[in-house]
Amino acid sequence: MNFIDLGAQQKRIRDKIDANIKKVLDSNAYINGPELTELEKKLGEYVGVKYAVGCASGTDALLMPLMALGAGPGDAIFTTPFTFIATAEVVQILRATSVFADVEPDTFNIDVNKLEDAIKKTKKEGKLRPAGIIPVDIFGACADYDEILALAKQYDMWVIEDACQSFGATYKGKKACSFGIAGATSFFPAKPFGCYGDGGMIFTDDKKMYDDLLSIRVHGQGIDKYNNVRVGINGRLDTIQCAIMLAKYEIFAEEVELRQKVAATYAELLKGVVETPFVKSHNVSAWAQYCVMHPKRDHIMAELGKEKIPTAIYYPKSLHLQEAFVSLGYKKGDMPVSEAIGEKIFALPMHPYLTREDQQTVASAITKAIG
Repeated sequence: MNFIDLGAQQKRIRDKIDANIKKVLDSNAYINGPELTELEKKLGEYVGVKYAVGCASGTDALLMPLMALGAGPGDAIFTTPFTFIATAEVVQILRATSVFADVEPDTFNIDVNKLEDAIKKTKKEGKLRPAGIIPVDIFGACADYDEILALAKQYDMWVIEDACQSFGATYKGKKACSFGIAGATSFFPAKPFGCYGDGGMIFTDDKKMYDDLLSIRVHGQGIDKYNNVRVGINGRLDTIQCAIMLAKYEIFAEEVELRQKVAATYAELLKGVVETPFVKSHNVSAWAQYCVMHPKRDHIMAELGKEKIPTAIYYPKSLHLQEAFVSLGYKKGDMPVSEAIGEKIFALPMHPYLTREDQQTVASAITKAIG
């Protein structure tokens, strides 16, 4: 059994992938080829924004908007501790300061009330300027953007959506990646919509942000790459990766629907056995992961391992306790919800091609392990 079955997906579209790659090889346009422009156009239309900018990774997709906004020393940027390090790493790279707010115990997304508390506390302390918010659409389900955007407006802050796990999701009928001044996603192979390497994309309706991102992506170029108007990065998305994703895009909408069926089957089979994921009624998750919780997590995972059923833990140690962020001064107990989740959460195999029979095998093994 595969945790994520990229092979099954590839079998469906291998001929199209091969043809698209051959086209790139024949053209020799390995950087900024026409496939990049085509992919940006299609994905921008899918999300429902004016502009899309392909980049080298999901991390760059988070970093580049921060660079465009001039984030730096003295800026407080609020985010969740229950996420992959990249969300807060990009803040620290620019020497701004990550300020964490704990998450909701059921959705694992940032708790808006605790977010406002953190903003008020930072303002009262007066050492940092509340500048921005980076909500994370954890495991594929969007954060509460109506409330978050209202908070941002109230405190004169910007929002960058970390949609690195949620491309394909919707919030109140609106696609993930379309919230705030910019939305960032990742095309890492394990994502719901991934390439065969590293890749990412930024989405925005803001023309200045778009123009600045195009410059930042290629070393801060102006009229050409030898006329540099700012310090940028090498953040380009390879043409071959775009060719692969163009083939994948043709079946992506169907795969999102298949993920809903897999998630629904898990919920049915595991009801009353473990704590299954909660998705708010106004959300459609992209189901990047299917994470359940149980206090006997380690024992269950060990027993599943004996049955050759792969599992993983997202995220055992919240960011505020990571050595990389020790300078921020957080301690154990500061984010009790995130810390508690990390002690009992684990992920099960999740992909569009998971059969009901395989899911029954997983559910039976978990039930047996719990005893």
